[in-house]
Amino acid sequence: MSIIIALLAVLLGASGGILLVVKNLYYICQPSEVLIFAGDRRSVPDRGAVGYRLVKGGSSIRKPLLEKAFRMELTNMIIELKVTNAYSKGGIPLKVDGVANIKIAGEEPTIHNAIERLLGKSRQAIETIARETLEGNLRGVLASLTPEQVNEDKMAFVRNLLDEAEDDLEHLGLILDNLQIQNISDDVDYLNSIGRKQRAELLRDARIAEAEAKTASALQAAEDQRKTALGEIAATIETTRAEAHRRRQDALTQRQAAISEAESEIAASVARTQAELAVQRERRNQVEQQLQADVVAPAEAACQQAQADAKGQAAHIVEDGKALAEGIRELAEVWAFAGDHAREIFLFQKLEPLLKHLVATVPDLDVEKITVIDPGQGNGATKLAAFLEQLRQSTGIDLAEMAHRWGQSPNQTAPPQVISAKPEASEKSAEINQKQDRRQ
Repeated sequence: MSIIIALLAVLLGASGGILLVVKNLYYICQPSEVLIFAGDRRSVPDRGAVGYRLVKGGSSIRKPLLEKAFRMELTNMIIELKVTNAYSKGGIPLKVDGVANIKIAGEEPTIHNAIERLLGKSRQAIETIARETLEGNLRGVLASLTPEQVNEDKMAFVRNLLDEAEDDLEHLGLILDNLQIQNISDDVDYLNSIGRKQRAELLRDARIAEAEAKTASALQAAEDQRKTALGEIAATIETTRAEAHRRRQDALTQRQAAISEAESEIAASVARTQAELAVQRERRNQVEQQLQADVVAPAEAACQQAQADAKGQAAHIVEDGKALAEGIRELAEVWAFAGDHAREIFLFQKLEPLLKHLVATVPDLDVEKITVIDPGQGNGATKLAAFLEQLRQSTGIDLAEMAHRWGQSPNQTAPPQVISAKPEASEKSAEINQKQDRRQ
């Protein structure tokens, strides 16, 4: 029993010893820190052999009696910067207030600078070193800039300060995360003067800008009015063009309608004309037929009748001519047959109708005796009386007596026979005279 208790005590002591050893030798590294185990030499790139090893994140066991463990925080440190009587370019002393955020570098090779220079120092000491370094850099940057540049372009001022402080902080193993300039002032009111000047310039610029704005507004208003007027004019032009186009289309439509109407009227007129032409052709045929029946046929009949009449008259004339020729021939034969007395016989035959006409012009008179006076110097009646007397004396024919008898007996148609020396010739001459009278 005592043995068991002794064994348990030994085990508990051993376990406690082991736990104590583990607690003193086993180290866990937080994300915001780095562990440095000093004492063991090892080789580092770009730096050669160093007497420590680094552990960033994770855990490690310290070699007992050979190594010593150190912790270095990597958290951010806020440093207030206050620089007074920092002479700028031009000799103007300035006062600058700012805030900087720095931290110990956690990446190689800068962390080796921090281990070599800051290992074992407190955070206040590190902040002091960083503040003094930044203030020195700040004074150097202010010496290269005018107050106007520092005041007007703070971002450029901060960039210049970062560029100058980066190398110095890197040598210390620090990193400048951020730098803000809060205030810039001076004891000689230089910046205030600049401010007043700038305010005056700003006021002037504001007034100029206001005047320019008003001018630009007036110009813009005028331009807007011009554009509005141009738009109205363009709209009016477009409206006029549309109206003209509409009127043109209406005119074209009306023209087409008028053309169609005229074509329709012309077509109707042509159709009517063609129909009337057919009717006129029928009328013409009818008129031709009517003319044929009323005019042409009667004319042709009249022509034929006239031709027949002409032929008849021609035949009658021919027959009369033939009869006249025959009569003349027979008269010539009788004349030749009568001999020397043919002329007197012919005159006696022609004298009877002549005497009838002469007697018809003389009123009824009782003539007892005809006496011829001066036959050589008398007129026609005297010559006729002389001729009748000579005829009565030579032939025994008393024409006055014969005329007197004819006047008393009008129904007597045959004249008395003429006593002639040759009765055959007288008879032939009488027949010829009768034929001529019938022809007449």
